Amino acid sequence: MKTISEMSGFAVPTVSRALKDAPDIGAETKATVRRIAEEIGYVPNRAGVRLRTGRTMVISLVLSTDHDVLDDHTNRLISTVAKSLRGTGYHMIVTPYVTGEDRLDPIRYIVETRSADAIITSQIEPEDRRIAYMMERDFPFATYGRTRWCREHPYFDFDNGAFGEIAARTLLERGRRRLMLVSPPMGQSYAQHIVSGINKTLAEKGLELEILEGVTSHDTNERVRLALAERLARTDVPDGIIAPSTTAAISAVAALEHRGLVLGDNIDVFAKEAAPFLRFFRREVITVHEDVIEAGDFLARAAIRAIEQPDLPPMQALAVAHAPRPVDTLFGE
Repeated sequence: MKTISEMSGFAVPTVSRALKDAPDIGAETKATVRRIAEEIGYVPNRAGVRLRTGRTMVISLVLSTDHDVLDDHTNRLISTVAKSLRGTGYHMIVTPYVTGEDRLDPIRYIVETRSADAIITSQIEPEDRRIAYMMERDFPFATYGRTRWCREHPYFDFDNGAFGEIAARTLLERGRRRLMLVSPPMGQSYAQHIVSGINKTLAEKGLELEILEGVTSHDTNERVRLALAERLARTDVPDGIIAPSTTAAISAVAALEHRGLVLGDNIDVFAKEAAPFLRFFRREVITVHEDVIEAGDFLARAAIRAIEQPDLPPMQALAVAHAPRPVDTLFGE
């Protein structure tokens, strides 16, 4: 940086802030500094940065590896966080965990070894041990989902309660009366929000929700498909299926078609998806969009603020769930 300072004529602190894309440094100054840095092959020494600042300049995205590959929710989250960290000086690593492993273990390792400056994690529970652990140790983090302590920490969440209400109301308006949910694990906050939203709407009509037994939307496509096919073989067939993910919706369509049922005629499928895929798969699927790109960008910024400005109020956002678009608008008809 001293060399860049001498070549550019800017002070070392200005060079440093320009390389970090600080908002108080002009665009022309940043361009000059970056051009010189590229010309001389400047690469920051991360070990030196840690010695000087005590920071690793790493943010760890701690995620489950259990989702099926067809569901690009996790992929979009990873790519968006990585993109949002560009130019900030921070780098992202992904720390995975699997079913059967104590979900606190990877969090504890990062905190105890200080191998990252902050953690972003998902699949949040109302009284999540991981979040309680990080709050107790004053370790910076941001969550994709809400705990019962969410007023005290950074989070981004999709309004899954509203999603449940919209799903139930839309299906009721289409004349459906026997609704079934392929639920996420009920220990997680967003599953409880979805169920609460559906039940609130059904109660107004004196109806009850059925939750598919034996599997969750986090299980493999094959397990969900087989469970649905078995359920649809009975005489009391549901006429509306609510699926909180792309993979659950695909499994539902595969199962009902296997049983000779007609999507949009005998039965409707209402789904939540991160990418506009399902209506190109089957245009009769009714969908609500969850903007994971917005979530990833927000969480990256929230984690950085938790690191650099811990005395400020935590960044928090709840994304609005919008009613589904008419099918024909998707195809320009």
